Amino acid sequence: MGAMTYLRRYQTPLSVGLVVLLAALGFVALYHLLHDVHVRDIRAAFHALGPAALIPALLLTAISYVTLTFYDVLALRSIGRPLPYGTAALASFTSYTLSHNLGLSLLTGGSARYRIYSAAGLGVADVARVVAIAGATFWGGVLTLAAAMLVWRPETLSMGDVRLSAPALRVAGSLTLAAMIGLILYADRQGRMLHFGRMSLPLPPASRIFCQIGIGVLDLAAASAALFVLVPGISLHAWPAFFLGYALAIVAVLLTHVPGGVGVFELVMLAALPGVDRPQLVAALLAYRLVYYILPLLIAVGIIVAQEGWRWRQPLRRTLRGLQAVTTGLAPIMTAALVFLGGAILLVSGSLPAVPHRVATLNSVVPLPFLEASHMAGSLVGAALLILSAGLYRRLDGAFWLTRILLLAGAIFSLLKGLDYEEAAAMLLIAALLQWARPAFYRRTQLIADAFTPGWLATVAVVLGLCVWIGFFAYKHVEYQNDLWWHFAARADASRFLRASLAVAVLLIGVALWRLLRPAATIPALASNAAVPPEAALALAERTDANLAYIGDKRFLASDGGTCCLMYQIRGHSWIVMGDPVGARSEWADLLWRLREQADAAQGRLLLYQISQDMLPLAIELGLQIVKYGEEAHVDLASFTLDGPDAKPLRYAERRAAREGASFEIIPAAMLDKEMDRLAEISAHWLQAKGHKEKCFSVGRFDRAYMARFDCAVVRQEGRIVAFANIWAAADRSELSVDLMRHDDGAPYGTMDFLFIHLMLWGKAQGYRWFNLGLAPLSGLEARRLAPLWSKLGALLYQHGNALYGFEGLRAYKDKFGPEWEPRFVAGPQGLSFGRALLDLQALIAG
Repeated sequence: MGAMTYLRRYQTPLSVGLVVLLAALGFVALYHLLHDVHVRDIRAAFHALGPAALIPALLLTAISYVTLTFYDVLALRSIGRPLPYGTAALASFTSYTLSHNLGLSLLTGGSARYRIYSAAGLGVADVARVVAIAGATFWGGVLTLAAAMLVWRPETLSMGDVRLSAPALRVAGSLTLAAMIGLILYADRQGRMLHFGRMSLPLPPASRIFCQIGIGVLDLAAASAALFVLVPGISLHAWPAFFLGYALAIVAVLLTHVPGGVGVFELVMLAALPGVDRPQLVAALLAYRLVYYILPLLIAVGIIVAQEGWRWRQPLRRTLRGLQAVTTGLAPIMTAALVFLGGAILLVSGSLPAVPHRVATLNSVVPLPFLEASHMAGSLVGAALLILSAGLYRRLDGAFWLTRILLLAGAIFSLLKGLDYEEAAAMLLIAALLQWARPAFYRRTQLIADAFTPGWLATVAVVLGLCVWIGFFAYKHVEYQNDLWWHFAARADASRFLRASLAVAVLLIGVALWRLLRPAATIPALASNAAVPPEAALALAERTDANLAYIGDKRFLASDGGTCCLMYQIRGHSWIVMGDPVGARSEWADLLWRLREQADAAQGRLLLYQISQDMLPLAIELGLQIVKYGEEAHVDLASFTLDGPDAKPLRYAERRAAREGASFEIIPAAMLDKEMDRLAEISAHWLQAKGHKEKCFSVGRFDRAYMARFDCAVVRQEGRIVAFANIWAAADRSELSVDLMRHDDGAPYGTMDFLFIHLMLWGKAQGYRWFNLGLAPLSGLEARRLAPLWSKLGALLYQHGNALYGFEGLRAYKDKFGPEWEPRFVAGPQGLSFGRALLDLQALIAG
């Protein structure tokens, strides 16, 4: 296995491992940098921060986040898709609060942007361009402001004992500023279009680039100043070096992808500012985390969760519909982030020593065993909340109930282990917000199914690593002894930390093993959906494949009046709909949305199979990915004839079969019973000769009750049936078709051509409009350079896959009848889930 193949195959575990490794290295380096710093000094410095520092920090944070909203405003204007400021501001605010705290900006912040902008009508490509332009605005601000600092005060830049050359730094800063000016001049007044492979990115006009750089500079200046004012005793003279260290820190966070930049940001800032008092700088960094990261996240979560709870409790007012439409998609990820934060708070608290006077007060009224048990239980609750946050993201009702109970328990344990009323209040606040959004957790399935993602696993690992690092840092003055594990005393904080860490590790390992070894769950059947097709809907069918309803292997979702129905089946986690809805078209949209909601409630994925062009607008509204599956052959019976040069192959096959004694007959369904044994014999021999088994779902199978429903076209030779096909006919005579087509080994040459020709002529005489020859899979797919991957693979298989299935031969056979070809499509979920749904479809058809 080559190196590139190996990397592609194990990309996900290697990515997670690399993030965890980088975080671990950051924790180790941070531990050494803070070797001489004690927790009591940091705590004292933190409590010394007063309103004179916190109020300016809050104001500067507000300025930064308001400025961030203009990243998206300008990006939307640059791609020609301007949206109201409120929508752009909400997308920006939620995106950055998530990415700042959780890292993995494309997965967290990008997901938030996509949910809001897709609800506002933007496509994936538009959202990607917004993200790219916003990123360019950020980097423009970083480079411009950093370059200005290098030109102004290059001599102040140092990293520990290493001081960089001031002239070289000034030259680097000057070149960077010159490059930014050159970019503005290149853009000109009208702007340009930049092309990167398949992706195109508009370069805005010079005036807009200037605005973007200005916004980026203002944002970075305000964000860094929010930390600067929190550092006691630092002078304005140190601002250039401080900002350069800040810029290096955020670049390091972006490059390492460590969730939230935990440890990495602090490490770079400590290394870049060696002259600042370490305890005071650490306290300032902690306060900055609370002011610039945690507080905006809580505000964003409060807005989204409150809006989500309101959505489920009261009919939407017209003035609020737009806002609620875009916020509802964000509610799962925001509540999950909030609960994840609550779990992290409990774990960090379990790794730190308690406040002495609080422990003394508690020890006078609470027995020591209760205090010890509460400390361990609080850490276990924190670990459990990390796990359950993934279940909340999936809207699982079980995750909601357990999380609510654990949050209340966490509040109690926080009080019992050290009178941590701040933590208890945070847990109760999270529980209240969760309770408000209770109706949003409607999925009645297993608790943690399909909830583990690489990014989430990496984030859990980093948070746990951080908590263990905090504990060892806090108790580094305590010499390790085996007796520590069993030491119980009012001030035995190190012992409690060790026991809690062990308990958390055991819990997570147990959950991981249970998740790996547990059997796969199945989606429960819905009792509200019928197993018998509604006859009223079938009577209105315009397509003959509606007769697939009588096979007996499908579920049906019918409209209230019974004049329209969907036929579908569940395989694994896929809800697969066969063809277009049957019956009144006015009911199609309502039925599809009902099934979409039922599938979503069961954590299923919806797949629409062999749909027509009439269904495409609805599939797009459902948010499904659409791919072409093949083409269906329709013969215009009014113009069908055996005359003319084009029909020469058909005339030859018909006359030869007739010379060998073939005759055509239609046996009415009422008369079919006495011929059923012979038909069953032909069917069995045909299956054996072809090496096939009966298929399901998209085609019929030989079943006496099923066959007895339809008239049957047969070919006889010397009075003995040698071939048959059961006839599907639309009630309004718009379409005629066949389902099972089988023949005996001794049938004359061209028997099936003979059967089709006479059946079409019969249908023409009976007044039928079209004859449906069925689908040619993968037919009509293009393998052009810019075609989608599915089209390229399908076209390749169509051209070179005859050993597996006669794709080209089937198309050529049907072409003999001069049909008109109509495309058929498959619509399913985005991304890898589409491939999984297709595998479930194949398994369903194969039986």
